[in-house]
Amino acid sequence: MQPITAGRVLRAGAVALALALAPGPALAHPHIWVDAGLEIFFDEDGKLAALRITWVYDEFFSMLLLSDLELESAFDDALTPEDHAALQGFDMNWIDGYHGDVHLRAGGAPVALTGPLEWTSDYVDGQLISTHLRALEERIPADGGDVAIAVYDPTYYTEYRIAAQPQVRGRDDCTAELVAADWEAADATLQAKLDEMRAQGMDLLDIEEDFPEVGALFADEVRIACAAPS
Repeated sequence: MQPITAGRVLRAGAVALALALAPGPALAHPHIWVDAGLEIFFDEDGKLAALRITWVYDEFFSMLLLSDLELESAFDDALTPEDHAALQGFDMNWIDGYHGDVHLRAGGAPVALTGPLEWTSDYVDGQLISTHLRALEERIPADGGDVAIAVYDPTYYTEYRIAAQPQVRGRDDCTAELVAADWEAADATLQAKLDEMRAQGMDLLDIEEDFPEVGALFADEVRIACAAPS
């Protein structure tokens, strides 16, 4: 999530703090933890049309970001109306080329999505929550059972977990199967890459700067299957 405001604004401070707190040679990744939610929308022709994504940020990052944005009313358990208005879109300031950490594939090929639309932001029980809509640039059928969605940051700066069963809207003959990541295998791969980088003489700050793109290995996947047309 580095390219967006929420992932950039405190990067230097978060890295320094995490490295300072890390025991021994441990490397501090990820830095941000997000529970993700998905709604999957089909249009009147039965084609996949859009995704609504929810991000619920961990309490520590929420606290740091609210402080950085100087929304001090949150620390009195409720945002003022003015602070709530100021919070809107706090993580929607995306740079050109950023994919939004949502990866949609059909038949193994990436499917292009629009930038974020219709976003909302809130602060509930100590956690920042945002939602946004991503429309498909070209709507596609999903009757072949080969459509999949994964939510991940390639650099693993942010760790996403799909925290609830994704919801399907617009068709009652489609399922969204949530397949959990193989964390043991992903961690083994990451450790092997880090060991190789250390063997090349890289220190922790060097590794942080050039962290391997392993986010996909830790990603849960949602597989969409719909009944074939009769």
